[in-house]
Amino acid sequence: MTQQNELQNEPIHAASVGKRMLQGAGIAFILISAFLLSAGEPDPSWPRLWMLKPLLIVPLAGALGGVFYFNMDHLRYQGGWRKILANIVSLLVYILVLWLGTVLGLNGTMWD
Repeated sequence: MTQQNELQNEPIHAASVGKRMLQGAGIAFILISAFLLSAGEPDPSWPRLWMLKPLLIVPLAGALGGVFYFNMDHLRYQGGWRKILANIVSLLVYILVLWLGTVLGLNGTMWD
């Protein structure tokens, strides 16, 4: 007489939030590393370890974008137009957060 909902036993998220954070941070780290390596000679007025700030802040911003992607899974698994919307919004938010992290990380050095 008792009915069990089989959906309660299945997890919504295919991957953990930590994995999504590492993916977002990894992409951000690769992008900011490529940008910094192509920057050329630093200005002598910048601090000695000026690269540490963007190399820490930008991956943190990427990890935040990964958390947003993880939180959009409830829409993604509904399928149809909601999946497309969730993917587009996740990409736009990731780009926005990455851009803000890059500006914050490079503030005071490359972007005065």
